[in-house]
Amino acid sequence: MKCTFLGHAAVLIEALEYKIIIDPFLSHNPVYKKNEQDISGVTHVLITHAHGDHIGDALEIAKQNDALIICNAEIATILKSLDSDLRIHAMHIGGRTPVDFGTVKMTPALHGSGYVENDMIYDGGTPCGFLLKVADKTIYHAGDTGLTYDMKLLENSLIDLAFLPIGGNYTMDVDDAVIAVDFIKPEKVVPIHYNTFDQIKADPNDFKNKVDHAEVVILEPGKNIEL
Repeated sequence: MKCTFLGHAAVLIEALEYKIIIDPFLSHNPVYKKNEQDISGVTHVLITHAHGDHIGDALEIAKQNDALIICNAEIATILKSLDSDLRIHAMHIGGRTPVDFGTVKMTPALHGSGYVENDMIYDGGTPCGFLLKVADKTIYHAGDTGLTYDMKLLENSLIDLAFLPIGGNYTMDVDDAVIAVDFIKPEKVVPIHYNTFDQIKADPNDFKNKVDHAEVVILEPGKNIEL
């Protein structure tokens, strides 16, 4: 299995014959290293919440590849109104569902989820994270979230790899993300959602130096980790 950090919170997971992209903010992402192979053959598009820097290019990628979108019910309604032919599986917090690559569970996230269209903000439902079983690995993508004690419940999931925001301002900062690692106890953790914009500047090496009980892997956009 290969997991590629595409910049900001966008992550590509490739395992068996599946390509799973989470929060595909690509075309307007200033740190994304453009590579057409990233979106070619995508089978699943997962969206943690409706903000533009997370929903990103989801609709276009799904249409190009006939990929299945997995998101909350409100985002599903919005996307269906834009293209009724999209394949979408709607979920909500705490829900777990089998999919062809394994299972998907929606986990709590403390954030907003407004969808902006023509200067109007529409309800994007409750933001989430994703806990994925892919092949024999467990991967957690926290989405945009502040620190929450609910993360302590993830310890029992025996997470192989966690993607956690560290940029502060809109999400956890470095120090809160360190506490999150202590709660979750993943084997490996990759920091995300930092240094894309001035408001979320953070030093990933500061995060790495403060984490004691997990291997921190700092990935530049376009780089990957294999499990």
